[in-house]
Amino acid sequence: MSEAVVAQGAVAEEEEWRGVAAEEIEELSHSTGLRLQARSRRLLGSLLRPHVARASLAVASVFGGNLANLAGPLLIAVAIDQGIPAAIDGGASILAWCVAGYAACAVATTFLRWAFLRISGRVGQDLLLDLRGRIFRHSQRLSVGFHESYTSGKVISRLTSDVDAMQDLLEEGLDSLFNAALSVVGIAVILLWLDAPLASVVLAGFLPAYLIWRWFRRRSMEAYRGTRGAIAKIIVQIVESMNGIRAVQAFRRQPRNEQIMTGLNAQYRDANTDALGVMAAFTATIRIIGNVSLAVVLAWGAYRVTSGSLELGVLAAFTLYLRRFYDPFDELAMFANSYSAAAAALEKISGVLEEEPSVPEPVSPVPLAHARGAVRFAGVEFRYPSTSRVVLPSFSLDVPAGQTVALVGATGAGKTTLAKLVARFYDPSSGAVLLDGVDLRSVADVDLRRAVTMVTQENFLFSGSVADNIALGRPGASRSEIEAAAAEVGAHEFIAALPAGYDTDVRKRGGRLSAGQRQMVAFARAFLANPAVLVLDEATSSLDVPTERAVQSALETVLADRTAFIIAHRLSTVLIADRVLVLDGGIVVEDGSPEELIGERGRFAALHTAWRDSLA
Repeated sequence: MSEAVVAQGAVAEEEEWRGVAAEEIEELSHSTGLRLQARSRRLLGSLLRPHVARASLAVASVFGGNLANLAGPLLIAVAIDQGIPAAIDGGASILAWCVAGYAACAVATTFLRWAFLRISGRVGQDLLLDLRGRIFRHSQRLSVGFHESYTSGKVISRLTSDVDAMQDLLEEGLDSLFNAALSVVGIAVILLWLDAPLASVVLAGFLPAYLIWRWFRRRSMEAYRGTRGAIAKIIVQIVESMNGIRAVQAFRRQPRNEQIMTGLNAQYRDANTDALGVMAAFTATIRIIGNVSLAVVLAWGAYRVTSGSLELGVLAAFTLYLRRFYDPFDELAMFANSYSAAAAALEKISGVLEEEPSVPEPVSPVPLAHARGAVRFAGVEFRYPSTSRVVLPSFSLDVPAGQTVALVGATGAGKTTLAKLVARFYDPSSGAVLLDGVDLRSVADVDLRRAVTMVTQENFLFSGSVADNIALGRPGASRSEIEAAAAEVGAHEFIAALPAGYDTDVRKRGGRLSAGQRQMVAFARAFLANPAVLVLDEATSSLDVPTERAVQSALETVLADRTAFIIAHRLSTVLIADRVLVLDGGIVVEDGSPEELIGERGRFAALHTAWRDSLA
């Protein structure tokens, strides 16, 4: 076989493969779109279900209003063909009834429209209230692992821009849909009743209108999926930049941020331009179809009027209805635009709401009202969902109730992972973490959070008073209990010196306090909660030397008769522990009291020597 033939065969095979791959990608994209739409419909159905009665009343109002509105041209036709000739002959009753009927229809249309807007507006706002509440509640219920991968900016986007898209649909889109749909159907029936031959001209334009409508729906949905994704990226960028504003200004990140924002803004502009271009093409095509139909109807209708086969009033009514017939297509286009934006937003929202917590609540929880604090790791293996690397390979450990354990090791040794497993921010891949002999997966969240408290180096404070932040762990605590907890950790003196003492507003993220002061408030919060197990993850990292010394004595008092896990690089904190575990790659390489490990001249002894020399 020649090389040319082989090459041709290879090219043909590659083209065939590409064709198959393209078909598979298209089929996968289509199936994904159907799955997203089904998920969105389930969510929309659950939101609408409590409001069916009021929604039905709103539909009835708009239906009645459209009937009253459609009666107008018929009354005009009767007035022209019967009322005016009768009035000329001296009988004005028919014309009077037509005028009175037209006025009554106008009043009815106005009232029923008011009723529809009033009812539908309340239903829409109740639905949005429910939706926002669901997103917020569910986002708080989702596990830490979800929030570590799904940025807060995306959650904010779901709560703001995506809900706003739903609001636009409910406030304007549904009104356009009901009015347009009922007008088109009602007018089509009336046109057939007035004159079937002329109506056939109008109905002939339905086929191209239907085809362009289908194209518009598909392309509009694709375009608005792009806008939802683009605006989410913009919000993520804004949130990230504002949260890290100190780093942005310190390292002159502004030009890079502006460059990123310019690119994201351009993506959002292009996505919206694409959506508007699709709508413009649809509207223009419908207008052409409508104008052509009207021209044909006028030409043919005029000929029939002159030949006596059609009354002038019927032609006048027909043309009035025909103008109204195509005008609603613009409203349908507006609705389709709003619907596409809302549907794309609903796909994003439903995706969040269908996320399940990776650490779910137990179906039949084991009561744990008064935990003692005995912790056991039984053959625990753990790897983070985002990576295949094993962080803890078959880890086993027994910590008796009341023992203080310090975890020491290089970055990535598995210290913080152990802390997260004790706090049940994650579940082990295999094995179990037990508290007082009960698997944490069987403990109700309310009991677990009462028994285990974690203090991290982030020391997050909420806007509000110092007292409110300390009472976070025990909302029902009295002021004297709050002050006693602060005194135990050595925080009372600096809090009392604040402008309003314990009632001082710490402002956003505790910005009114220094890093060390925020850490002290976080300590007081944890101590007031009075947990059986206390986890300190680099909790003294923000304390200066004088403050650290003040906290050391408080720690010894507070940690007494309480199980504690201390993760710290400062050995001054580690030395108060009953037991030290030196970790390397998720494996315990040294285990003993601080004094024992210092005497063995191993890794901990080397760390202790280096720390002591640094103080000299």
